[in-house]
Order: sequence, then structure tokens, then C-alpha cells
Amino acid sequence: MAKKKLVTIPSRYVRDDQDRSIASSNNIQVPVVDMQRLINASDHDSMNLELQKLHFAAKEWGFFQLINHGVNCSVVEKMRDETKKFFDLPLEEKNKFEQSPGDTDGFGQLFVVSEEQKLDWGDLFYLKISPPHLRMPIFSKLYLSLRETIEEYSEEVKELSMKVLKELGKAVGIEEEEVKSVFEEGMQSMRMNYYPPCPQPELVMGVCPHSDACALTILLQVNQTEGLQIRKDGIWIPILPLPNAFIVNVGDAFEIFTNGIYKSIEHRSVVSSEKERISVATFQSARLDGELGPANSLISAHNPPLFKKMGVTEYFRGYFTRELVGKSHVDTMRITTTEDDLKNVN
Repeated sequence: MAKKKLVTIPSRYVRDDQDRSIASSNNIQVPVVDMQRLINASDHDSMNLELQKLHFAAKEWGFFQLINHGVNCSVVEKMRDETKKFFDLPLEEKNKFEQSPGDTDGFGQLFVVSEEQKLDWGDLFYLKISPPHLRMPIFSKLYLSLRETIEEYSEEVKELSMKVLKELGKAVGIEEEEVKSVFEEGMQSMRMNYYPPCPQPELVMGVCPHSDACALTILLQVNQTEGLQIRKDGIWIPILPLPNAFIVNVGDAFEIFTNGIYKSIEHRSVVSSEKERISVATFQSARLDGELGPANSLISAHNPPLFKKMGVTEYFRGYFTRELVGKSHVDTMRITTTEDDLKNVN
């Protein structure tokens, strides 16, 4: 669509129902967390201070930038290069990896549930990475350099994700073993995003406002084009990516797991009239053969569950079969606690 050099935008891409206002000051920025300070056991004061910063970032913002994250810089650069190389392929080559009807994996768009639905101004390439048995046949068809890079990068990012989830659990009193049992063998997936230039960027959305279904998202900016915005206190705030940092956000599953202490935040992508934007989002989720609900470590007579328990497979089935709109999916998990419920909580 973008390569056709359109002057006007097809109506199916026009989103005239979106709030286009953004924060008037560039001084409003998401917190920055230093991973090396967070895990530096030789300096307890520094470590505790950074844990407080992490807790504040996740509780008050739901988003933060992570510096000194420990993922090998050469692996990150290879991921950037391979992502650019994929989206630079001719359309007929990318279409060899097109999503099959009913599948989420592949090249195309997600969350399209009707012919009348508005579309995002962007392409994506979505893959389930681990555990390996979740990989679809399309994964084995990837050319070797892309497949090897995805495997190497995703392994390092999974290790980082689990470190962050354990630290977040520690900050609110969830036992480490409980975090590991729910998320360590959980589904990891990846979405490579391409937002081409648009002649009328004020009419479209790269991705409409939504929250992520996973526990934690780690976003790699492939190029320097800005576009990610988050909603805080009713205001849209652009994120200005730091060099060599990941942008990290809490997902719906971790809001449920922490019984609402940490909240997933609505975010969106806007596009440029001149520049393309490319990013890679890696999602760490709960294990598909388990249940998702508030952590047992947190539930007491004084802190009843705010969310119901649900099988993780059922939870994701509900997410992927509905249009991506705000926090509508996590809202389906909320429960109303009555006085009788309070008496029955141990």
C-alpha cells in the first residue's frame, strides 16, 4: 500500500476516532532502570535503590527503559540487521511467509476479525518461539541467517525477561519459585513491526491503543524513528528511545498475577510522513498448560483476588479472536468481590 505513493488514504485505514493530542512537554519521560545495579549483589544499597526504582516504574508507569541490560550487543545488532533485511525483501518474497487462515504466525496483520474493521498502517511478522514445540512450520522455512539470529536473540531476551519478572515479584512479595513455575516455561513470541511512511499520518494508526496480553514485553527499536506513545493520566506521552536501551512494559498477565499492583498500560504507534519505523517486540507469557490468576503469595483475607483464574490457553484464545481495543481483554478477567468472598479467602 505504502509503495503505491497514494495521495489519499483508503477509508479502511482512516481512524478519525482517535485522540491525537500528546503531552506538551518532552520533559515527561518514562523512568530508566539500570539492570546491572539491580542484580549487583556486592552493593546492597545500590541494589535496593534500583529495586525501588523498578517497583515505582512498573506501578506508576507500567513502562520503563532498561539500560545495561546484559544482552550481547552483537546479538542485538544482528537482530536489527536481519529485521531490516526481512522487511526490505520484495513483497512476493515476504508473502511466502504469509499467515494462513486461522493462524497467528506469519507475515500480515493480527486481530482482524471482520471485513469492515479498520486496519493498522503497518505490517508485522509474528512467530511463536518457545517452547520449541509451539513453533509453526513457517519457522523452519525461514532463511538460515534470520532463523539463527531469532533463536540466539530470543534466548538472551528470555533470560533477561525472567530476571526482570523475578525482581518485580520480589518487590511485591511474590515468592521466586511461584514466578518461575508460571512463567519460566511459558510461551515466548516475537512480533517484528514495520510502519512505512504515510502521506497523511494524522489520519492513520500504526497500531491502535491496546495493552499486551503477555507478562512482559521487551521492545527493540531497530531504527531511530519515534512513534511509540503511552497513555498516562489520560494523556498520550511519546517515548524517546535511549541508545542501547530496551523499552519494557508490563502486560495484562502480570497485572492479573500481581492482583492489580502492577498495571498494563495502553500504548499505540503513530507513523511518519517521511520515515519508516521498525521495531521488534518479544513477549514472555505464562505456560500454556497452566492457569493464570493472582499469585497465591499475595492473596489473603485482607487482599482478596481481583481477577478470576483461567486456563492460559483459553486466556490467549480470547485475546487473539477479538479486535485489539484498549484493555478490553484483561477487563474480562476482573471479578467483583462480595462480603461472602472475603470470608472465604484464606
